[in-house]
Parts: sequence; C-alpha cells; structure tokens
Amino acid sequence: MIINHIPLNRPSLLGLEFVYMGSVADGQAEPGYFTKACEDLLESYFDGARVLLTSSGTSALELAAMLLPERRGTHAVMPTFTFSSTANAFMRSGIKPRFVDIRADTFNMDEREASWIVDHNTAAIVPVHYGGVACEIFSILRTGHRWGIPVVEDNAHGIFGEVDHAKLGTIGSMAALSFHETKNFQCGEGGALVIKEADVGLAERIRDKGTNRAALIRGEVDKYTWTDVGSSFVLAEMSAAYLFAQLENREHVRLARRAAYNTYFLGLRDWCRETGSRMQHIPDDCTSTHHLFPLVLPSEEARNRLVDHLKLQGIGAAFHYVPLHLSPMGERLGYRNGQFPVAEEVASRLVRLPIYPGLTSQQQAFVIECVRESGV
Repeated sequence: MIINHIPLNRPSLLGLEFVYMGSVADGQAEPGYFTKACEDLLESYFDGARVLLTSSGTSALELAAMLLPERRGTHAVMPTFTFSSTANAFMRSGIKPRFVDIRADTFNMDEREASWIVDHNTAAIVPVHYGGVACEIFSILRTGHRWGIPVVEDNAHGIFGEVDHAKLGTIGSMAALSFHETKNFQCGEGGALVIKEADVGLAERIRDKGTNRAALIRGEVDKYTWTDVGSSFVLAEMSAAYLFAQLENREHVRLARRAAYNTYFLGLRDWCRETGSRMQHIPDDCTSTHHLFPLVLPSEEARNRLVDHLKLQGIGAAFHYVPLHLSPMGERLGYRNGQFPVAEEVASRLVRLPIYPGLTSQQQAFVIECVRESGV
C-alpha cells in the first residue's frame, strides 16, 4: 500500500496568482497589463534585452528560428540530449538538427564537438542549459563568432541562472524561456523570447499573426494590418497574470530550490561514493537554478531498480530524455545507435528525484532514506 505520495513535480502557488487572474476576468486590469508587467520585469533583470512573452517555450524557439539572418544554413548544431522542441523549432523553418554529444560531468553540450562540426552551412548553434546548470557558453559563443553564426540559448531550465556573473539568456543572440507547469516558474503553458541581437519589430509582427498590432498599441500607426508571415505566439493575458505573481516571488523559489538541492546533495553524497553513482557537476562559476536533481546510477538495471523501489514507496522518480538521435525521427534523419555514447550512457542511467518549492524537509528525508535503502 502506498503510504506517501511525493510527486516528481508539483506546481506551487506563490502569491497573488488568483487575485491577478480575477482582475483580468472582471475587467479591472487594463488589456495587456500583465503581459507588459511580465516583460518589463524580465527586461529589467536581463539588463535591457527585449523580452516577448509567447504561448510556450516551443513557440519562443520557433520564433527565434524565424528571426535568424537571411543567410540561413541547412542545419543547427544542438545536443542530442534535449527535448524534441529544440529540434522541432528549427525543422519547421527548414533547418535540420545536427546533433552533438554531451559532457559526462554537466550533461550539457560538448562544446569541443560543437566546434568541430560547425561550418558555413550552420544556421545557428543551440546550446541547452540542462537542469539550470550553464553549459560552456563562452566557448560556444567564440565558435559562433568565429563563423559569424548566432547562438540561440535554449534556456527553458535556466531562468535566473548565471555563469561567471553573466545571466543565462543574455549571452547569445537570443534565448528561449519556458513557463510550462514543470518549470521553476509556470503558468500552465507559456514561454518568452529574450532578444539581444535580432529584429525586435519583426519578432513582434511574427508573434502577432504577421500583423503590426504592437505598433498600433504604441500609437505608431492608426490601424494595423498584415505585414509579414507570422503565427499566433502571443501568451493569453490570463496566463500572464498568473505568471506575474510567480515572477514576483522569484527569490522565494530560488532559495527553496537551493535548499532542497543542498539537502539532497548532503544526504546522498556518501551514498553516491559507496554505490558508484554520481550527481550533476555544477562548476564553481555557475549559479544553478536547481531545476532538477538528477542522479546517474552505475547501470541501467540499477537505475530501473531504484525507480521501481521509489514508486512502491509513493515517490515520483523518473527517467529523462531519450536522446533525439535514438528516436524514430532521429533515425529517419540518418542517426544511429552508438553515435553519441556519453548521451546514451547518461540517458540510460539517469533518474530525477522530486524537487519543487513545496517539498517539505520531512518528505525529503523520506526520499533520501528510501534511496539509501533501495539496495542499489
């Protein structure tokens, strides 16, 4: 019988979410007020880079792909260990993914492999900050500069993270954020595009069905019309109201996740040494967002035993990505098993433990106890 139920993730109410949503529902808030409030808050944090809320992190990536310079290449370089959205967004613009392996320590894109395969046919380099731990973004940026190729950060896990005092999402030309219900800050489904080096006006028009509606709202034109090929990437105002309450409480989320991460780290450090398991490495110059707490077990069998054991105890532990080159779509693109051995090894042995602001110290103690007693 399941005594405890500790999910892998649980969305958290942080403040005035329902109050703000109510003000939208009853018309007290001006149209677009919370969208602008979210964008202003994020732009202030991102040192003035322009931020556009979108309907999802996927749509933010799609918008970034549509904003790439006219000299588009045939492929975008990205890690195989990521979600399908990273690849889909560029494929929808006719740009195929060109996968690279990951590092065994941080589980991020191997920057050396990326530098080897970038060429004149590369449209963009798309690194992912896995779990909110920064990749070797400055090395990747140097590769991009060498070839004149933009770097688009997939920062779905890393909002409010830093590396060497630089804010994740402000280092490349553009960055995509996610506010999916599984993320540190969420509104069910939502995202944002951070624009540092791209045509903001074009981005606004693409986001809003190819029209210049944003210019009308600012009073720059007296009517709006169809001007570009676009889509409907605008976040609903009700979702923006919910999101604003989440972003207002970012310090609470940061501290709660850091505390939960540190509790796991201290409670499982010796167990990892004893069992031959390992944690994700966080470099000294990196301020992680602690989006995930992943463990890599000594074998796939050990990982599966641990997941099954935790499930019996009512604890929601889970695997993560199947490397994209091993997916049916990856096979259709010509990739094969054994091509990226580090990603394959990590993916087959990785398990994520529950981590979210509402996780209590008692629940964490129970998770740690069950991991240690799992027999791995």
